[in-house]
Amino acid sequence: MIGVWSPATLRHDPSAEIWIGLRTPGTEVAERVHRIREAVAAEWVPAEEAPWSALTSVHSEGLLRHLRDVYGEWVAAGYPQDRVVPYVFPTEAMLGGMPGRLPAAVHGRAGRYAYDTMTLVGPGTWEAALTAAGAAWTAARRVSSEGLVYALCRPPGHHATRDGYGGSCYLNNAAVAATTLLAEGCAKVAVIDVDAHHGNGTQAIFWDRDDVFYGSVHVDPGAGWFPHYVGFADETGGGTTLNVPVAPESGDAVWLAGVTRLCEAAQAFGAEALVVSLGVDAAADDPESPLRVTREGYFETGRLLGGLGLPTVAVQEGGYHLETLGPLVAATLCGIQSPS
Repeated sequence: MIGVWSPATLRHDPSAEIWIGLRTPGTEVAERVHRIREAVAAEWVPAEEAPWSALTSVHSEGLLRHLRDVYGEWVAAGYPQDRVVPYVFPTEAMLGGMPGRLPAAVHGRAGRYAYDTMTLVGPGTWEAALTAAGAAWTAARRVSSEGLVYALCRPPGHHATRDGYGGSCYLNNAAVAATTLLAEGCAKVAVIDVDAHHGNGTQAIFWDRDDVFYGSVHVDPGAGWFPHYVGFADETGGGTTLNVPVAPESGDAVWLAGVTRLCEAAQAFGAEALVVSLGVDAAADDPESPLRVTREGYFETGRLLGGLGLPTVAVQEGGYHLETLGPLVAATLCGIQSPS
């Protein structure tokens, strides 16, 4: 199996998260990459830099320029925090339908494209996010000749929308992979998200598209889990979205039934290629979700996905328990290579 990565993905150091008013240690740490590389047997190739056009196919120019420039502007302004920490957000509740203006101060602009306080921008954030998107782009361009390519993306991406970042995600790597597959000649692409949390960004990007199916199995946001506002079963977009929220404490049987539904829907959609948003944070030991999927459950998840028989780009998303992270990713990828 080909694996795509770059040491530049290690440059992002979130330092901390501001969560429910508290400064807590960051969980999306660079060590995740080392643990995955130790466990996954792959022929590793370097990520190429994605062209700007591949990024603007899924993100606004404004978001891209903001992520590129805001840390430098923050440091130049002399703020005491060593990371960009927004404190005001131009939501509809604030603007009330009025046209918002670009704030003069960088501490005002800091929240222009952010939608939470957890996702801080530091000195290497842009370089790492750009490289992660490049890994997804590189993998998508190689998959037709390889069958399966794994993109070791960090930071993850499925919470990033066209015009915003949050949930520890800055650029939407899975969406970049999907649009690249379309540009490479696929008429229809399926994105199946098996991260423990709903990929609100990916869903939003492809909400009205008829050439990309988005399906996700995830912990029910109605039970109090991120992203809270979206990810419910009645969200269908233009008819090419399927969400399968599952209850907290669900294990393999419920999870695999959800994956089966998504695979059947992708097949009915007529997908010619598959992007897997591969998060492994639905495992019992993971600190970021309440689900109970086992290593065997992840292997069977991979077997179901591999059973579609499609060229597959697996894009790394979440998974935060360092001791089990690598083996869980490896189990899923082995399952894809051993389809049911």
